[in-house]
Amino acid sequence: MKRIIVDYKKLTPEILSLLVEKYPDGYDDDHVIVFKNARNETVEAVEVRTEDSIYLVKVSSRLATTMENFDEDDYSEDEFDEPISEVPEDKSPEGEEDDS
Repeated sequence: MKRIIVDYKKLTPEILSLLVEKYPDGYDDDHVIVFKNARNETVEAVEVRTEDSIYLVKVSSRLATTMENFDEDDYSEDEFDEPISEVPEDKSPEGEEDDS
């Protein structure tokens, strides 16, 4: 089974739909997995599974907002595997990352 780390900027409607289905009231600290990536950076993510993959979606305030605003009916079947283009870009001051 493949393990795939996904940033909110790369979310597809399919993955977002899985997240909303698994966490309909949002996720909390009990759902967050903390691990070190290949660059030895600490990553916080929530997990969703398909038949052949485990997606670890990086946690951020934008992810929570995107999940709250998601409506599966807004996307055609053709768009379901493409990254969501209207996810807002990072508004943090230059040089700072949003680790919320």
